[in-house]
Amino acid sequence: MEPQPFALFVWVVSVVCYRGAALAFQTLGWSSGFSVPFFLSVRVQSSAHRDMASTSTGPTHPYWPRHLRLDHFVPNDLPAWYILTAMFSVFGVLAVTMWLLSSRASVVPLGTWRKLSLCWFGMCAFIHLVIEGWFALYHEAILGDQALLSQLWKEYAKGDSRYIINDNFTVCMESITACLWGPLSLWAVIAFLRQQPTRYILQLVISVGQFYGDALYFLTEYRDGFQHGELGHPVYFWFYFFFMNSLWLVIPGILIFDSMKQLFGAQSALDTKMMKAKTKRS
Repeated sequence: MEPQPFALFVWVVSVVCYRGAALAFQTLGWSSGFSVPFFLSVRVQSSAHRDMASTSTGPTHPYWPRHLRLDHFVPNDLPAWYILTAMFSVFGVLAVTMWLLSSRASVVPLGTWRKLSLCWFGMCAFIHLVIEGWFALYHEAILGDQALLSQLWKEYAKGDSRYIINDNFTVCMESITACLWGPLSLWAVIAFLRQQPTRYILQLVISVGQFYGDALYFLTEYRDGFQHGELGHPVYFWFYFFFMNSLWLVIPGILIFDSMKQLFGAQSALDTKMMKAKTKRS
C-alpha cells in the first residue's frame, strides 16, 4: 500500500467535507445541535402541517423561482449540516474501503491512479444505485417525505429545483443513470479487480454516459436561464449545482481519454502481432 497518495486522497476528502460544512455555517447560520434520529424510513406528516403549507399565500419554501407553488412541501426536520456530514462520511468510508480493497483483492498489483479510479467507480455505484435510485423511485413523493434520502434531495434542490417539480428531463436522466451506470459501475470495480478483458470498455461506456448526461444537465439549465436556483449563491449555486456536478465532467473526461489510450494500445499490439504472423507466412 502506498501511504503518501493514500494520505493525500484522505486529506482532500476531509478538506472538502470541512470546507463545505464551514461555508454552509458561515453563509446560512445553521445551528450546531441536533437530536433527530438517523434512519431511512418514510414518515407521514400530519394533515395540519400539510394544510398549513398549501394554504399559505406567500412562498413558504426556499426554492427558485420564488413563484413556484408547492402545495405538499414539508420542510426538512434535519439540519443541512447533518445531512451533508452524513453524505460525505459515507463517501469517505467508501473511498477508504475501495482503496484497501484495490490493494488487497486485486489479482495483480494496481498503481495509484488505477486505485483512485476504483474508488471513483465504487462511489459511483453507491451514488447511482442508492441516492439517484431513490430519486428515480420516489421523485413524486420527495417534496412531502421526511426520509433521510428525501431530505437530501430537498436540500440539494435548493440549488436546482427541478428535482422537486418532477421535471421530465431530470426524472428520465436520473432513471437511466440509476438503471444503467449504477450496475455497470459495480461491474467495472469487479472487472478491474479481476483483470477482466471488458474493464476498459466498461470504463469508456460509463464515462461517456456520465459525461453526456452531465453536459445535458448543465445545458438544459443554461437554456432555461438558470431559473431553478439562486444564481451566484456561494453554497446552493457554486457548491451544490456547479462544483458537485462539474466532477461528473472532469473525472469521466479523464477516464474517457484513459480508456481510449488503453484500447488504442491493445488494438495496436494486436495489429502488430497479426502483421508479423502474415509476414512469417509469406
